[in-house]
Amino acid sequence: MIYLDNSATTKPDEQVLNSFQQAASQYFGNPSSIHGLGKDAERLLRKAREQAADILGVNSLEIIFTSGGTEGNNMAIKGIALEHQSRGKHIITSVVEHPSVLEACTALEEIGFRVTYLPVDRDGRVNLTDLKEAISEETILVSIMHVNNEIGTVQPIEEIARILKDYPKAFFHVDHVQGFGKAPLDLSNLGVDLCTISGHKIHGLKGTGLLYARRGVRLFSLSHGGGQENNLRSGTENVPGIVAFVKAMRIMEEARLKKLPHLQQLQNWLIDRLETIDQLVVNTPSETKVPHIVHFSAPGLKPEVVIHALEEFQIYISTKSACSSKSADESAVLAACGKTEEVTKSGLRVSMSYQTTWEEVQYFFEKIKHVITNLSQVMR
Repeated sequence: MIYLDNSATTKPDEQVLNSFQQAASQYFGNPSSIHGLGKDAERLLRKAREQAADILGVNSLEIIFTSGGTEGNNMAIKGIALEHQSRGKHIITSVVEHPSVLEACTALEEIGFRVTYLPVDRDGRVNLTDLKEAISEETILVSIMHVNNEIGTVQPIEEIARILKDYPKAFFHVDHVQGFGKAPLDLSNLGVDLCTISGHKIHGLKGTGLLYARRGVRLFSLSHGGGQENNLRSGTENVPGIVAFVKAMRIMEEARLKKLPHLQQLQNWLIDRLETIDQLVVNTPSETKVPHIVHFSAPGLKPEVVIHALEEFQIYISTKSACSSKSADESAVLAACGKTEEVTKSGLRVSMSYQTTWEEVQYFFEKIKHVITNLSQVMR
């Protein structure tokens, strides 16, 4: 099997699974309990929080463990909006965000907030001039993803952070789900107030993740109860999942330091080869991209047909992300980039991991060339 859908989810690392099993069997106490089992679980939870903070270069009090990217994005966006609406009710985001950001903003519009959706260029990047023109004294939040989950574009986070320094009322949230482990962010110095990371995108377990919230940033809690996670996410903590998630973070960072050039070489080779196939259009930008995503279109072919054809060779890739669009068949991201309808409706995404090998990528290229050639002949 050749798995090339790592932007959708990743295979859990064996070390991660072992960490979960050990924590689940030995530290099953409730961290809020006052007896010994509870104290043991609480100490393990505290240690995991400190380790996560150390990996990110932040304070452990700034770590809120969540169930993943969707919850983290909702917690950040709605938490800021509801807590600080007396200061302003304007939010800025982009048209190519993950649905958990776009739908959260849509929900806030329904209760009186105003949202500006910044356009993007043909590479999927926001224009800093558009941001400067949109921001005002009423703006309380700017939410821009670091890496686009569909085509791999890296947004100018550092430049956005510098602009927002002149607007102290505006908080800055970054969806870092696709960037962590591939495109690092210096959270301690960058000027980011809130940052979302998900476990199952980094060979961790589904249902795990974190939200970084800079000290001094107040959020309205979306989950009231026992006051866990600094009164922001009530409910008994998933200690085994958290331990496994932090283990995945550490493994991912170690892999980035050792294997990032390897991943970049795979991507460059694959893009060069795909561009030799006349029937394909490469959508991943030539610059300012992460190394694990290669997105292309096969105009005239239905992407699901291509995917199922590759599956016969035990190769697994994906079509467009599940972003909202006027057309169910169309990629909202590609449409926002100004691509033609033929391109927006035929997108395919290859997303690699640090475990992806040269042999796998070469085999994929051989088979995608074979599949595209055969299907194109059938369609004539």
